[in-house]
Amino acid sequence: MRNHTLPTLVTAGLAATALLASSQALAYNQGDFITRVGVAHVDPKSNNGSLADGTIDVDVRSDTNLGFTLGYLFHDNFGVELLAALPFKHDIRLNGEDLASTKHLPPTLTVQYYPLGGTGAQLQPYAGIGLNYTHFFSEKSELGNLELDSSWGLAGQLGLDVRLDDNWGLNAAAWYIDIDTDVSLDGNDLGKVSIDPWVFMAGISYRF
Repeated sequence: MRNHTLPTLVTAGLAATALLASSQALAYNQGDFITRVGVAHVDPKSNNGSLADGTIDVDVRSDTNLGFTLGYLFHDNFGVELLAALPFKHDIRLNGEDLASTKHLPPTLTVQYYPLGGTGAQLQPYAGIGLNYTHFFSEKSELGNLELDSSWGLAGQLGLDVRLDDNWGLNAAAWYIDIDTDVSLDGNDLGKVSIDPWVFMAGISYRF
């Protein structure tokens, strides 16, 4: 009976070591870089306010383009991530008519928390909070020379990676971003527009 005990213990120990090594290989660990690429949809809130002392109702329409992020884990459970994208173009309805448009870039930096970081869990949720900078450009309007000022605002984030192997995964994420911009037409201040969009992205992730 004793002759079988030692081989059994050795076999069990090797199996446990292999399982632990595999779990650590799949885990999100300090020092990891994670990039995510996917389709990003910017959906402004439904009521964007009014201009010119309430005489012009503003409706900023949604747009979809390619989005991508780069993140770094400075701790098993904490990291930072930068959101970037190709330029989004938004049609702007004034009193119900498509009379203006703008493009923008929305780089957003967040500090993230990974509750299952350091483990080999297949599902890796995360949440983040940070700062957004939105730069507007290529503004157009049938009414004159339209200008939208750049915006600084807070951002919140929720996301989920579904691990496929040690490097690749599927990703879904959402950000809520505070975007307010001062509007002028032909050099005359018209007021402030609140865009405050949800940004949704779905795609793939790669850890290296």
